[in-house]
Amino acid sequence: MKTWDAIIIGGGIIGVSLAIALRKEELRVLIVERGEPGHEASHAAAGMLAGAGFEIPAPLRVLARESARMYPEFVHELEDESGLKINLREQGTILVAPADKFPDGAELLSAEKLEALEPVIRSASCVAYLPERCVDPRTLMAAAVKAAKHREVDISSGSEVREVLVENGRAAGVKTEKTSYASGIVVNCAGAWAGQILPLQFPVKPVKGQMLAVVGGPALKHVIRGEKVYLVPRNDGNIVIGSTLENAGFDKRVNVDCIETLLRNAVVLVPEVAGARQHDAWAGLRPGTPDELPIIGETTTRGYFVATGHYRDGILLAPATAKVFGDLIARRECSYDLTAFRPSRFPESRGATISRHFML
Repeated sequence: MKTWDAIIIGGGIIGVSLAIALRKEELRVLIVERGEPGHEASHAAAGMLAGAGFEIPAPLRVLARESARMYPEFVHELEDESGLKINLREQGTILVAPADKFPDGAELLSAEKLEALEPVIRSASCVAYLPERCVDPRTLMAAAVKAAKHREVDISSGSEVREVLVENGRAAGVKTEKTSYASGIVVNCAGAWAGQILPLQFPVKPVKGQMLAVVGGPALKHVIRGEKVYLVPRNDGNIVIGSTLENAGFDKRVNVDCIETLLRNAVVLVPEVAGARQHDAWAGLRPGTPDELPIIGETTTRGYFVATGHYRDGILLAPATAKVFGDLIARRECSYDLTAFRPSRFPESRGATISRHFML
C-alpha cells in the first residue's frame, strides 16, 4: 500500500495551503477531500482580508495582521506556480459604523473625502477608511489547487474521512468509507466537518452564511462594510453582498427572504444597488468553535494535528496558518504564540455547543 509523509483531511484553502507548505519541507503529501477541492466554505467566502477588523477576537489579531501582511507574496507565489491570475484588490475598505467600532488605523472620513472616494454611499453614520485588501476566493482556490498539483501533492476527491487511524498512541493514517491511507502525520482541516472524525471529536460546528451577487450596479472601488451588510466588488463587475450567521446544521439551502433582506440592507448603504440584477445566491458553512477561535496544533495523539475552526477568516488566515504548520511539522520553534488555539482547550467530546444567533 502506498504511504505518504503527511495526509491533509480537507481540500479548502487551509488544507491546500498547508499541503503546499509541507511540500516545501519535502514531505510527500496527500489531500483527502470529501467533495471537490475548494468548493465548500472557501468557495462561498467574500474574501475580505480584514486583518485589523473589529470583529476579530483579540487573541487572533496578531496572527490575522501577519497573515494579511503576507498576502501579496502568498498570491504572487500561487500565480507563479499555477500560471493563473488571482484577483487581489488593493483599494481598501470603507467602514460605515459607530465610531467606537472603528479599529486602530481607521481614518475618519469627512463628507467631502467620502464623496471623492466612493460617492455612491449614503449614510448618516460615521465613515472611515481602512487600507485593507480583498481577494476573489474562487480565483484563489483555483490557483492554489493547481499550484499544489504542480508541487506533486496527491489529491483524492470524493472520499470522506471517517476516522484517523491510531497505532501505539500515534497517528497511522486515515480511513474513508471506501479505503484507508497510511501516514504518520495527519492534519484535520475538514472545516465544518472536522468534529465528526473519530477518535477525537472537537466542538466544530457549521455556521451557515447566505450571500448573493448582483451585476449591473454601481462601479464600486472599495469594499463597503456596514453593521448589517457588506459589499465586495469583483474585477468582473459583480458585487458580492453578505452575509447571514445561522445555526442551521449542514443545511445549505438558500432562503429567499434572507437574500431579499441582505439586498435591502445593501440598498440602504448604496442606493444605486437597487438598479442591479441578481446574478447568483448561495450559502456556505463556516467552521465555528465555542470561543470563535481556530483550533491549531497537535492533539493528544502524537502526529495528529488540527487546523480548523477558522470561522469567518479562513481565507484571511491561510498564509499564516500554512507558515505555522511548516514550523510545527518540522518541530521548529513556532513564530507565533498558539496557546489560545491549542486543541487541548476543549474536552474531546461532542458535548460542547456554539452559542450563535441569526443576524444580518
